[in-house]
Amino acid sequence: MPQPEPSITGRPGFDALFAALPVAAIVVGPDECVAHANALAETLLNQSERVMLGQPIATILPTPDPMRNSEHRGLAVYDAEIVTARGVKIRVDFAETLIPDHPGWRAITLHSAAISRRLGYLADRTGGARAAVGAAAMLAHEIKNPLSGIRGAAQLLGAGELTTLITTEVDRIAALIDRMQDFSDTRPLPLAAENIYPLLTHARRLALAGFARGITIEERFDPSLPPAQINRDALLQILINLLKNAREAVGNADNARIIMTTAYRHGITVSGAPGKPRQPLPIEICVFDNGPGAPPDIAEHLFDPFVSGRREGQGLGLALVDKLTRDMGGIVQYAREGTPEMTVLRLLLPRAAS
Repeated sequence: MPQPEPSITGRPGFDALFAALPVAAIVVGPDECVAHANALAETLLNQSERVMLGQPIATILPTPDPMRNSEHRGLAVYDAEIVTARGVKIRVDFAETLIPDHPGWRAITLHSAAISRRLGYLADRTGGARAAVGAAAMLAHEIKNPLSGIRGAAQLLGAGELTTLITTEVDRIAALIDRMQDFSDTRPLPLAAENIYPLLTHARRLALAGFARGITIEERFDPSLPPAQINRDALLQILINLLKNAREAVGNADNARIIMTTAYRHGITVSGAPGKPRQPLPIEICVFDNGPGAPPDIAEHLFDPFVSGRREGQGLGLALVDKLTRDMGGIVQYAREGTPEMTVLRLLLPRAAS
């Protein structure tokens, strides 16, 4: 009978301690190049440690205080907006400290108020999401059943403008309740190894035939991606919601652009359930648009239920995207990137076991 492998005992080493830090951390050497970067830094900067190692820190993470002198004596800047080398804007508390007894060495930490949103911790949901689950169940029971009675009574009145108005509004409210009920389904999604490209093509065709008619949706795909561990229906719903969000964001601008991209990202991981190893999320799907982006005051709450940057928005589309993505073990991120600046909604999903 095989014996279980002995657990590792004793004082943890540097690698274990550095990986366990609850903030993004980077170690910079006397040559001004990156010597170490933990998993949270990889996710926040959207670059793997392997890519960052040996690179000048200034090309990866410009200091938020360009007026400081060249003698590194420590620095702390709170609520600073930094544009990374990839054009991603991040708002963080930036702290830089010297490492005692190691001249020229320093550590940089980055703490984001939205760090839990960016990393998408899978072990828990935000308070807003939990509230939405309760609200959905309550509203479905207390409102939807009476609505059917109201609709039936209106139809008995016969055809007419007021009858049409009543039934139309009842149907609209019922549809909203149906969307909210999606949050109350806590059953685990069945996942399987799937090729994502047929789903991307199908979502694009649906968009072009309906809500995105007349808009060009560009494709920039990496054709060599391996299968992802996903639920087909959930991913298709996510893609449709992202494309619809992009279409609404660009409005009726003459230069409206929507771009779908895929890529394989090494080194991107997320914490799983307690006691479980970190989950790699190398499959990246992005939807770009050249709309104005979310207002700054709601950008970090964009995936919370009932938060919307549009007056007519219900704040449920992206919240459902977030829920379904988490149910598949992935994360979704919002950013403004590139020159000229575009909005990007980025999905990071697990690869299927080979």
